[in-house]
Amino acid sequence: MADIETAKPFSVLFVCLGNTCRSTMSEGILRHLVKARGLQDKWVIDSAGIADWHKGKPPDEFTVAMLERNGMMDGYHHRARQITKEDFAEFKYILGMDNYNIRCLQEIAPLQHSAKVSLLGQYEIDGEKQQIDDPYMADIEVFEEVYAKCLRCCQRFLDSQE
Repeated sequence: MADIETAKPFSVLFVCLGNTCRSTMSEGILRHLVKARGLQDKWVIDSAGIADWHKGKPPDEFTVAMLERNGMMDGYHHRARQITKEDFAEFKYILGMDNYNIRCLQEIAPLQHSAKVSLLGQYEIDGEKQQIDDPYMADIEVFEEVYAKCLRCCQRFLDSQE
């Protein structure tokens, strides 16, 4: 990946454990919100996983269903990937979904990096740093709850950048 810091002023990498549910959902949501505001030329948005279990696979079927149901697919295509040390230099923000993700990110991160690593849930309405629970292997109702939380957090994150 090219040095995206100089190419576009805003960049975010969403991270969860396997890169099939929460991080891809958040990526799809933010891509849609950015496009709706006409800001797509100013943003680089991606997602990755802590683990490589799902490397190369598409997002979870319920994640895709939530994005489709809410009109947020907009040509969105993603294949799971594992986070790299280079991501810490290439993205301004790396937003994890839960405390385990944050601990892993802190362990993986190079000693010197420019990324701001934090929880996506810090952008929840009440302002507390909240975790976004993993819906993997859950039913669609759990994915609906996760989608609603990711949507609120992505909206507030985007608002904080303007």
